[in-house]
Amino acid sequence: MTRIRRGYIARRRRTKIRLFASSFRGAHSRLTRTITQQKIRALVSSHRDRDRQKRNFRRLWITRINAVIREGGVSYSYSRLIHDLYKKQLLLNRKILAQIAISNKNCLSMISNEIIKEVDCKESTGII
Repeated sequence: MTRIRRGYIARRRRTKIRLFASSFRGAHSRLTRTITQQKIRALVSSHRDRDRQKRNFRRLWITRINAVIREGGVSYSYSRLIHDLYKKQLLLNRKILAQIAISNKNCLSMISNEIIKEVDCKESTGII
């Protein structure tokens, strides 16, 4: 049999994997099998943590909004604010409300006071 010269495809695939794992420590950046395992693990973790990050940011926004709303001294809570916003059909999401809460607390308290007035007005007149 004649000698077959091996191609470069396998070597190219391995170098591509090594470039992905170049920042890993120890054998995780040197041995091909370990690199492939760590690559799979890293991709799984990044996929999982993207969902976790969305959750964490939503919690942060809710906390910020609630803190500013309760600061006003009025017995008003985050859940009441969101409920009244939906009733009034105001399209302000939690991210925007949290940015308003950080940059301009007075603006958010004015929004909540206006909503309280309008909701109280409707309840007192009997129009719901």
